[in-house]
Amino acid sequence: MIATALTLLLILIGVSIPVGAALGVLGLILDPLYSFLPLSRAMGEVAWGTSNEFLLVAVPLFIMLGEILLRSGLAERMYNAMSLWLSWLPGGLMHANIGASALFAATSGSSVATAATVGTVALPQIKKQNYHEPLFLGSLAAGGTLGILIPPSINLVIYGVLTNTSVPKLYLAGILPGLGMALLFILVIALACIVKPAWGGKKVQAPWRARFASLVHLLPPLAIFFLVVGSIYAGVATPTEAAALGVIGALILAAFSRRLSWKMLKETFEGTMKSTAMIMLIVIGAAFLNFIMSGIGLTNAITSAITGLGVSPTLMLLVLVVFYLVLGCFMETLSMMITTIPIVAPVMMALGFDPVWLGIVIIVLVEVALITPPVGLNLFVVQSLRPAGSMNDVMIGSLPFVLMLLGMVFLLAVFPDIALWLPRVFG
Repeated sequence: MIATALTLLLILIGVSIPVGAALGVLGLILDPLYSFLPLSRAMGEVAWGTSNEFLLVAVPLFIMLGEILLRSGLAERMYNAMSLWLSWLPGGLMHANIGASALFAATSGSSVATAATVGTVALPQIKKQNYHEPLFLGSLAAGGTLGILIPPSINLVIYGVLTNTSVPKLYLAGILPGLGMALLFILVIALACIVKPAWGGKKVQAPWRARFASLVHLLPPLAIFFLVVGSIYAGVATPTEAAALGVIGALILAAFSRRLSWKMLKETFEGTMKSTAMIMLIVIGAAFLNFIMSGIGLTNAITSAITGLGVSPTLMLLVLVVFYLVLGCFMETLSMMITTIPIVAPVMMALGFDPVWLGIVIIVLVEVALITPPVGLNLFVVQSLRPAGSMNDVMIGSLPFVLMLLGMVFLLAVFPDIALWLPRVFG
């Protein structure tokens, strides 16, 4: 049964059927093969029950928040401010790529929006300041990955829904690893530019007066972050309500920056609807498949088969890392999460792993998938922003950051309190 399901899934994805449809079709095939009852007749109820989940309303709201900020001109001013504060380090504006990505991630919740927004502003600086192009491009792709780890994060909401884990605790757990990743990215850029000084481009000098004056441009994204995350932990709003507050805050910022218009709103709504429709199709397809798998006993069979092997938790964690590294080369990140978590999470939790900690580890591994070929989404986003040049430049430049992400997985395994300390103190 396990082998049949896996083979059918690989065939459906291999023939380029959209993942959401592939999951639903797999459920329809497995039902008559292994069930005495017509489980597929519950498809409508499963679809309605899944889409009616209150927490999932946060997904289109966070997407809309990112879309508004993307079109409000916030990113350019934020990037310029970061460049004044971080350009003195070896690597110059590449550190601004990471810093601006981390700050934008704290408002958008999306890796693609983060990479696209910061990349649009930063790319002209490569030729202007004579930077090493592959490393500069890699810093943009890697910086974008922070969008799904630093709260608010759409992916953490999805994980919380799939595993029935507290989203506020997941948000708290993502803060320190997210900041740690940003520091590791900055470290690898600095080391590379110390070894190869020519890669760091021209030195950008900025007087202290200009630096302090630029701080005003860092306040809007911080205000959105504290509005969204602060309202959750103050007990004023649920994650869904906090997302709505974030949208209102972003609209106010857009109005103050004189970028709010009917055209901008039309583009925002269109982008939100397209992204939400894609995500919800995958979620509904996965929910139906999980219903069928539970009904025919496949989920229990997989869990029993793996736990029955008698492998140690450490070895199982290593298998998990390899599994996601391989899968990330062939599947889009959100699809990969929704397809695998209902199977992987029960197994890992049965071995004694904390669900909050596990969520952060999986998100970091998903981040790796964002910048590994051939399906690394952020690689394509950054490449699409370039007027010319080979995709190989982006891939090569991303490799040092892949190593840093794997290093964070190692640190989380050795020091789980990196993720669990804040939820324990404030959760």
